[in-house]
Amino acid sequence: MKKLISTLFLLLILLWQPVIADDISDTLKIFRDAGESSQFFNNNYGYAVFPTIGKAGFVVGGAHGKGQVYAQKKHVGETSMTQVTVGFQLGAQGYSQIIFFEDKRAFEEFTSGNFEFGATAQAVAITAGASASTTTTGTSATASGGKNNANTASGGYHKGMAVFTVAKGGLMYEASIGGQKFSYKAK
Repeated sequence: MKKLISTLFLLLILLWQPVIADDISDTLKIFRDAGESSQFFNNNYGYAVFPTIGKAGFVVGGAHGKGQVYAQKKHVGETSMTQVTVGFQLGAQGYSQIIFFEDKRAFEEFTSGNFEFGATAQAVAITAGASASTTTTGTSATASGGKNNANTASGGYHKGMAVFTVAKGGLMYEASIGGQKFSYKAK
């Protein structure tokens, strides 16, 4: 069992890629071209974008990714996301994520220190994905056919935030409890 967990976390590390400018601009283009998420680019105070979040799990799982934060269309800082989950889960995946902030209050809540989203349940297979989340901040859903033909769906802003993901690859089955924790460092 320890060998399997070690292997899954090695996959997580291999899925993670350092954030560079091209990854950010490529990821933003994907979300701008993807269904409903494109509308949020004209209706936000700011956003946090994560080009690649790597995730792996077998009963205990983890995820990590680094990204950039923007306010009023200007790069204002760096962010990282870490997640630990417990429950039925098996596999590894990579995905991109963007969090839109509807107003200054939501932006300040995210950048104030240790921000956290709550419990999630999702299933992502190969480069097609679907996920649903129920958190202390509300409920959302996303779906994609992969980065080249991504489609997204959401119920709009909830408590000032809207979250979208696009699967990059991997295979992950999950029904687990755990939250995404974010850190922020001003530029």
